[in-house]
Amino acid sequence: MATIKDIAKGANVSIATVSRVLNMDPTLSVTQETKQRIFEVAEALDYRKKGAKKGKARSFAMIYWLTDEEELNDLYYMAIRHGVESGCRQQHIQLQKMTFPEIADHDLSGFDGAIVIGKYSRQEVEYLKGLQPHLIFVDYDPKDEMIDAVLTDLRRATEKVLLHLESEGINTIGYIGGRESSKDKAEMFVDPRETTYVEFMKARGKYEKKWHRTGVFLSEDGYKMMHELVKSELPEAFFIASDTLAIGALRALQESGYNVPNDVAVISINDISVSKYVSPRLSTVRIHTEMMGEEAVSLLLERVGGREISKTVTLASELVLRESHQVVNKVKET
Repeated sequence: MATIKDIAKGANVSIATVSRVLNMDPTLSVTQETKQRIFEVAEALDYRKKGAKKGKARSFAMIYWLTDEEELNDLYYMAIRHGVESGCRQQHIQLQKMTFPEIADHDLSGFDGAIVIGKYSRQEVEYLKGLQPHLIFVDYDPKDEMIDAVLTDLRRATEKVLLHLESEGINTIGYIGGRESSKDKAEMFVDPRETTYVEFMKARGKYEKKWHRTGVFLSEDGYKMMHELVKSELPEAFFIASDTLAIGALRALQESGYNVPNDVAVISINDISVSKYVSPRLSTVRIHTEMMGEEAVSLLLERVGGREISKTVTLASELVLRESHQVVNKVKET
């Protein structure tokens, strides 16, 4: 595993700056460009590169639902983007990145196909279908029999966490999560992590509304929600719906004098590159984000090669236990 020193060297900044950026310290005053460089280096060092493969020269569009500034607060999508970029490099495919509003500046029909990253309303999906016949969605199922999708089973990932905690005799589990909407605000998306948590806990008669919080997927929201929760008695453990939220929640717990994991355990989802550098290191469910991006490239090559039947590829996830969870029955440690 790469160290903070390695990241500092690659980004040409101090070790202290890297540590504070990776821990999403809101009091640190650095430029957006510096943050971007540090996160890019951390992600690149964490990513296992593969050898290039020769392929027919093609041109793909990547429609990305985050701006560069928004991506700094959601490294999950940065990892997916890196996977798409790596897959295209391996196949010698020219890739043009654009946000949804920037589509008007490009002729999508001039590309062989488009990889669409993020969540979109039905109106936005229909708009894209009218511009480009070959579409691959990543991290969102448009539920359209003409469109391919690459997904992770977040319901199953959530069950892995809850079943593991249950197997260790933990009865009180809180939840911190977020909700997302399409950029045009036409649709609010149901989060399977939240619904699965509620169903799981209610089925066992252990659901407590006082330990259930939902905001947006930002570190600062994780901090604010946990800051409110620490004002009263806490459960034995928290399942947090993303590493970004968990990093903020850890900071609130530590500032309030709680020891993680001795006082309360924390397990999240994603295993973004910085989850191994925060203190304590995050226990999490590894989502194979880079593979999601690479798989999207492979599916799009199949589509432009003549495949007519749509595919939905769902990748497995993996529970990774680190220091934010007191390991009793070891499943996996990295």
